[in-house]
Amino acid sequence: MALSPDIMKTYGRIDIAFTHGKGSFLFSEDGNKYLDYATGIAVNAFGHSHPDLINALQDQASKLWHVSNLYKIPEQDKVANLLVKYSCANQAFFCNSGAEATEGAVKVARRYAWSKKDTERDEILCVTGAFHGRTLAMLAANDRPLFREGFGPKVPGFSHAEWGNIEDLKKKLNNKVAAVLIEPVQGEGGARKAPINYLKEVEALTKENGSLLISDEVQIGMGRSGKLFAYQNENIEPDIIALAKGLGGGFPVGAVLAKSEVGDAMVPGTHGSTFGGNPLAMRAAEVVINLIIEDGFLETLNEKIKYLDTKINSLIKNQTNNLENHNEILFVKAKGYGFLRGIELSEKFSVADFSTEARKKGLLLVGAAENTIRILPPLNTSFEEIDLAFLKLKELAQELYKKND
Repeated sequence: MALSPDIMKTYGRIDIAFTHGKGSFLFSEDGNKYLDYATGIAVNAFGHSHPDLINALQDQASKLWHVSNLYKIPEQDKVANLLVKYSCANQAFFCNSGAEATEGAVKVARRYAWSKKDTERDEILCVTGAFHGRTLAMLAANDRPLFREGFGPKVPGFSHAEWGNIEDLKKKLNNKVAAVLIEPVQGEGGARKAPINYLKEVEALTKENGSLLISDEVQIGMGRSGKLFAYQNENIEPDIIALAKGLGGGFPVGAVLAKSEVGDAMVPGTHGSTFGGNPLAMRAAEVVINLIIEDGFLETLNEKIKYLDTKINSLIKNQTNNLENHNEILFVKAKGYGFLRGIELSEKFSVADFSTEARKKGLLLVGAAENTIRILPPLNTSFEEIDLAFLKLKELAQELYKKND
């Protein structure tokens, strides 16, 4: 199957096309079945063809798709009410993607400082390993020069402290910093979880410095951490939250949440989105939120998270059992938490090759920095499907050892 020459070559696409999906599985044109633990890079929060999402979108599609934000959109009110009710925020702005959400969050932070007559406070302090999107501004917020290569001068107003190093962050904080932008778990950065108490210390330092705290929950938010929002695991309250990916369960939607005082700095004309928060997107987001907050769902999800932990730990601990003549381990260490997990591989085994071999076994995974393979199950995956994923990983490990010894 040839890839179309009419599409700009911005992606190194895998030569597989899917015809349909059901639950945690995808089915390709050639009839193969795949356990989807990539979930569209943490987007398909409830897998594929969830009946509640199908019903909501079919119902809304028969009524109204788009009117623009020139008019009141009742569906936005419902989603905003839910997000505010279950978070520390008081206001929501709706957009279409993660990059729009993080960029919107930066605009809110800078506008808040400006509204307080603190016009010199416009810097955004990020951390090394960060990934916040691919707009020109977010390329400056990211920490990988490769993303910025060939796109002209770096957008000013962004600096970086060393990830997990609170002393370095303290040195970088000054009266020019409008906000600290940080991911509770760095997805693209290698499924790196913030060290214990790190985010709590960051929160305290931002308050002391008069800066805001932005939690980038584009990938780890919406249940993937075991709570609706990842910051809730850290006993902190960010001033601004960026959401996308899982929020629409596969439908493009993003959001910027903010506390009242901060959000009030955004007045008519300061920001906008033609498509953001359209009725279709809001119906999808409403379904996803209601599924997550449904009685017992998070409790069951956390049982699955603990089960996933045991499977990863067992895979790493027992990887050399019954294998002969191996020269080097494959799985180095577990990373991340919740349903944003990673396993760092030995340098002898590349993530690209590992992903390819996993696909041959019918398992879809996602690579990341630090030679890490990400495991991103749907939130509603079953215990049996987790077993199946790790059976495939165990078999793959045995084959790779034999191949490389």
